[in-house]
Amino acid sequence: MSNVLSDRLQRLTPSATLAMSQKSSELKAQGIDIINMSVGEPDFNTPDHIKAAGIKAIEENWSRYSPVPGYPDLKKAIVAKLKNENDLDYLPSQILCSNGAKQSVCNAIMALVNAGDEVIIPAPYWVSYPEMVLLADGTPVFIPSTIEQDFKITPEQLEAAITPKTRAIILCSPSNPTGSVYSREELEGLKNVLLRHERVIVIADEIYEHINYVGEHASIAQFPDIKDRVVIINGVSKAYAMTGWRIGFIAAPEWIVKGCNKLQGQYTSGPCSISQKAAEAAFSGDQTCVEVMRQAFERRRDLIVRLTKEVPGLEVNNPQGAFYLFPKCSSFYGKKYGDRVINNSNDLAMYLLEVGHVATVGGDAFGSPECFRMSYATSDENIIEAIKRIKDALGKLQ
Repeated sequence: MSNVLSDRLQRLTPSATLAMSQKSSELKAQGIDIINMSVGEPDFNTPDHIKAAGIKAIEENWSRYSPVPGYPDLKKAIVAKLKNENDLDYLPSQILCSNGAKQSVCNAIMALVNAGDEVIIPAPYWVSYPEMVLLADGTPVFIPSTIEQDFKITPEQLEAAITPKTRAIILCSPSNPTGSVYSREELEGLKNVLLRHERVIVIADEIYEHINYVGEHASIAQFPDIKDRVVIINGVSKAYAMTGWRIGFIAAPEWIVKGCNKLQGQYTSGPCSISQKAAEAAFSGDQTCVEVMRQAFERRRDLIVRLTKEVPGLEVNNPQGAFYLFPKCSSFYGKKYGDRVINNSNDLAMYLLEVGHVATVGGDAFGSPECFRMSYATSDENIIEAIKRIKDALGKLQ
């Protein structure tokens, strides 16, 4: 027997965030006190009224296969959310619910991208975007951005990256891994470029929509002249602390939704029935819990930015959303601690884990090798202690 996996799988690389989380868990199992800042997961529990809806769904035997695109009531709740919060008009037929926003992104890419098509991915990017494009036999095209430009691309950069092969662009705002948020004016500038290239579809990942510190969320779908070329990606994981419930959705033109429905029907079918009823309660119920968590994340943002600015050698911006800090750390490259040499951000992340006992993720996986990512979705106490440990560990490098 030939123990050779498919070429498709050989092209993929393991998730760096999950790999670092696994490594930190292994050290914890050895009795080492590790502060895990590697995984983007709210540390809050799912709000009680949402859990109650899930329990009720179990008691009422919502335990059969659900429709592939999701229950009608959930899709109606999403339509209402898009209208009430974003002033966007969609029909239930333009909504498809999936097993998390991650599947929603992958559905869109697999439904739209042919072999040889190019997909523009601004860097820094979420680690899975290029891997999904490769899975679809597409070609990722990266547009670099720096901390000096707040990790946001310009219209000029976008225009220069578009070719006749460009099929899509993936925009993530608020951003993982940087926390950067595109303003309405900045999105309009990108939109004006895209209007000149009718073949290009916008995949707008807005999963961190409610974790922003600038006020109202701006979506590129809010521009009527491009809305019919936008696929909105969203879900319940981040805003409602429901990462394990696995409910995401797309809102898109009906022809794209039909394509994703056909795809999803062949490899997962509808998402978890109980989770759908809980998600319905999340979208249609009291939103106070969302603001309470947002305020906590904003307080933590202010704390971690202030403390990290006090670490010699690190350069930070002030993220306007999500719950990540993405410091520039390249000043430490080439430095040593004993026999250990820091050649890149992955070396630095492993050093911080094994010497500082803080789990972070190197920026190479996000397309920005001069930085590393920290998640501040953890307690104030953990943030304070983690930055102290990082400061002490970096201080040992010569």
